[in-house]
Amino acid sequence: MDFTSIISTPPSGRRTAVVLDYLEYAQAVILQGQPIPWGDPSAYSQFVGQAQGLLRPDTTLLDLGALYDFLLASDDALTNAMSARSRTGYALRTLLADEKTASAALELASVVSQTSAAPLVLQVPSPLLWLARTHELSGAGTAGDLDLDHAENAAMYVADWLRRLSVLPVSMLLLDERWTGAGVLPLVDTAAYVPVSNVTDHYRWALARRTQDGITTLLSTTTGTSVPQDYWLSDVGTAPTGDFLLAEIPADAVPETVLSQLAKLD
Repeated sequence: MDFTSIISTPPSGRRTAVVLDYLEYAQAVILQGQPIPWGDPSAYSQFVGQAQGLLRPDTTLLDLGALYDFLLASDDALTNAMSARSRTGYALRTLLADEKTASAALELASVVSQTSAAPLVLQVPSPLLWLARTHELSGAGTAGDLDLDHAENAAMYVADWLRRLSVLPVSMLLLDERWTGAGVLPLVDTAAYVPVSNVTDHYRWALARRTQDGITTLLSTTTGTSVPQDYWLSDVGTAPTGDFLLAEIPADAVPETVLSQLAKLD
């Protein structure tokens, strides 16, 4: 289902479509704090199914950036390969060219898309953020080394990697720009990510950028609104408005309050 259709007719029946990032909350409530089963697509899809049934989002948000973090943490050979050269961008290019991790990402996304009733939204680190993470992880330097030219090169690497996912029924690609590392990343104009937007436009995926301040859609006139996390911590908050909503439920939210606040969005 294309994202425009999700907005016009939310699958949940709500008046406004809601994209929910519930990963940490569902880990706390459903898994009781146990590790998320990233390495087992069947177990992960069951976990997602439980969360989707409880929360009824209008999409299934799959964070492939978190999957890659999990895979990297257990693959010393790949980490060493990324560190073989100190040239800026080498680590990211090596990571995204790795067949083993790319196959794992495609397999997980395929299973989730086949088992979830809600349309698929993929979240990945923005090109510059992914570049900064791998730049630091490989020991090549810090985020302060990076500039807009590096962002454009990283966008080409990410665009090539996205083509591996062309068989997936993706409704929207969400570029996560919420940098939490040391230093400050340069502000990136949308033009720097043209290689990515060319791919999403070709596959007819919606494209958006997610920041600490909210969400911005690209190549579209639709307006997304980010729901403050405080909304989920008490039952006094009022429902925000927008063409669609993006909400992250905090891990420490009380389930009864979450369901009460979700009901306000119906």
